[in-house]
Amino acid sequence: MRYFIEMAYNGTPFSGWQVQPGQETVQGVLEHALTLLLREPVAVTGCGRTDTGVHARQFFAHFDTELQLDTMRLCDKLNSFLPKEIAIYRIFPVNNDLHARFSAVARTYRYYVAVSKECFRFPYTCREFHQLDVAKMNEAADILLRTVDFTSFSKLHTQVNNNNCKVTEAMWREEDGLLVFTITADRFLRNMVRAVVGTLLQVGRGKLSVEEFEQIVERKDRCAAGDSAPAHALFLERVVYETLS
Repeated sequence: MRYFIEMAYNGTPFSGWQVQPGQETVQGVLEHALTLLLREPVAVTGCGRTDTGVHARQFFAHFDTELQLDTMRLCDKLNSFLPKEIAIYRIFPVNNDLHARFSAVARTYRYYVAVSKECFRFPYTCREFHQLDVAKMNEAADILLRTVDFTSFSKLHTQVNNNNCKVTEAMWREEDGLLVFTITADRFLRNMVRAVVGTLLQVGRGKLSVEEFEQIVERKDRCAAGDSAPAHALFLERVVYETLS
């Protein structure tokens, strides 16, 4: 039987989601906890692979077992066992063909920029010291809605069949004293959101024009784009499945 986990995590102490030798990762910690509690080896598949230091307000994962689980009890046990940076919201059975990663139809990320000094939210915001032209940043962000190939914003030498993504939302808004970038797509490439944000900030600072941003997209060359924005201000906000409510 396949079970889905809905969870959230603070990525600060972890080397990303995916298991890596010699590193503490969210996947590794979760698999270790489930293996101990269920007394059998458990492999967990996540809905994505967040980078080191990136957070998730909503994240889904699945695992398979022949055990009939008391999911509420297991949820409580996991929350007692796991570190404070990981919260399990619910565990529930699903059809065996529902896949945490491949069945997701949309994902939304948000990036938080502080345009003035923040004494409470600084661990989760990127401090910007330049005056930003938000209108120009949104004009450049609109280009992403009609872009297919995101090679210019992908980490080099990744093992994927193509770099095509369908972005349905990309916009900067001012919210509660912060400048927030929201982007939604059917899939994301490794490092894609941080590379997009870093390049859009260059537009906002006047270092790149909107036309130059579009040329960067068309070049399909990661070296042409700006530096990746810091990881600590990036959150995976929402993951959508057609068959889940």
